[in-house]
Amino acid sequence: MATHWRLILNGKSAGDDAVRDAVETMRAGGVTLDVRVTWEHGDAARYVDEAIEDGVRCVIAGGGDGTLGEVATALAERGEDAKALPALAAIPLGTANDFATAATIPTDPLEALQLIADTPSHAIDLLRVDADGERHWCINLASGGFGTEVTVETDEGLKKLLGGLAYLVTGIARMGRIEPIAAHIYGDGFDWRGALIALGIGNGRQAGGGQILCPDARIDDGLLDLTVIPELEGEMATTVATLMREGRSAALERVGERARMRALTVESDAPMALNLDGEPVQARRFEIACVPARLRMHLPEHCPLLAPARLALR
Repeated sequence: MATHWRLILNGKSAGDDAVRDAVETMRAGGVTLDVRVTWEHGDAARYVDEAIEDGVRCVIAGGGDGTLGEVATALAERGEDAKALPALAAIPLGTANDFATAATIPTDPLEALQLIADTPSHAIDLLRVDADGERHWCINLASGGFGTEVTVETDEGLKKLLGGLAYLVTGIARMGRIEPIAAHIYGDGFDWRGALIALGIGNGRQAGGGQILCPDARIDDGLLDLTVIPELEGEMATTVATLMREGRSAALERVGERARMRALTVESDAPMALNLDGEPVQARRFEIACVPARLRMHLPEHCPLLAPARLALR
């Protein structure tokens, strides 16, 4: 079978010489690799539909977490079984690249493309999110609270200047004005009610430019990982010290509520925002379920997000 790939490239990266050179190198090696550039909402979904009609073997998201999420959503919205859909792959070209960082996908465009040729695709889960009755999909992390506000408020110019460090700078600037969110979170034997400052619901592990909220999450275990950071009151200084001394994961163990389950519900009296692959969605009620093996994706060998015993789907 001829190798036929389709690269869906974020318009911000359309002039990237490294991407252009990588595409030409793969074509010279015998890969049929078409490129489509997105400029506005809906382009990625249209290009995915086109790729499926053309019998493309792999659809590649070239961009950041938002582009990857758009392409994954477009594939998931198709009713076909994962084996009947093109496999997914990624070239990390965004500011944060949270999913790619946790998955150890190479940032060099040629290495990212060569990964597709060298590795089989793996079945991966997705999060299905119903927000006040409106359906969304999430490949990486649904995050809320402090981290979401930081991502929403980070200036585009600052991101261009500092890259992922921009999120940290914005976060430090907000430290004195964190407003807790009153919420009720429940599902699969878990029931928590209170005021939170951060929430992570993972397929993946990190969001917001490197905030590790679900450090043990796997994308092929059929379960979502939940981390709730409650209002800390007088413990903020202790928590920050722990972050610096022992790392983020240790701080989560110190102050957070963590659980693993198939599905959960998040409710709040006032609309709250959840960041889904970098895109904020507001609602009072979120019903979130892990959908096992919804897609196939090309990932590095020994990818940290895959359960060690999982077998690859070729």
